[in-house]
Amino acid sequence: MNNQDILLSTAYFPPVQYLSKLLMHSTIWIETFENFSKQTYRNRTIILAANGPEALVVPVEKGRSRKQLIKDIRISYDTNWQHIHWQAIVSAYQSSPFFEVLQDDFQLFFETKPNFLLDFNEAILATVLGILEVPNSIKRTADFEEVPENCLNFRDAIHPKPQKALPDAHFQAYPYTQVFDDKFQFTPNLSCLDLLFNCGSESYEVLLKSILG
Repeated sequence: MNNQDILLSTAYFPPVQYLSKLLMHSTIWIETFENFSKQTYRNRTIILAANGPEALVVPVEKGRSRKQLIKDIRISYDTNWQHIHWQAIVSAYQSSPFFEVLQDDFQLFFETKPNFLLDFNEAILATVLGILEVPNSIKRTADFEEVPENCLNFRDAIHPKPQKALPDAHFQAYPYTQVFDDKFQFTPNLSCLDLLFNCGSESYEVLLKSILG
């Protein structure tokens, strides 16, 4: 455990790299006052489906201006995205070793309609941490410019597009058995859903082995 705090963006079913930071740092700050960024983990997760990696994106309502604070971003229900996401997850992971054990923990997120993306992601993360039995020491920032003292700023470092992600000397995805390993080589740094459904109680150990230094 690193005594240094870390600042992260909010994330929808965050990837393995993101979870590794929750094990490394004693206190996690979630950025609340940044402007919403499209095509990031803030409202998307990537699972491994039968045809390869598949992005699941939470649609959000468009504000009157281009710039909207992440804390004010509302989830859109103009389409039945919750049904689409859950069916994609079931299709991808119903044959995984721990799907039946964990499906009830996650299905409920696709049966209610929360207003705000930040609250929705926070509830998901709390559930994930509970499954991993990791203490929840997460705080929200009070201002965008105010990075907490002794805090590593990682809010833009973890990105679904490799060319936009920043180098991370403390993370290297540790391989584990995935549902479609007969079709694909190991696909690293997918959604926490991939890790949990495939590894269950061993997920914590996989995360530890993914931390370098």
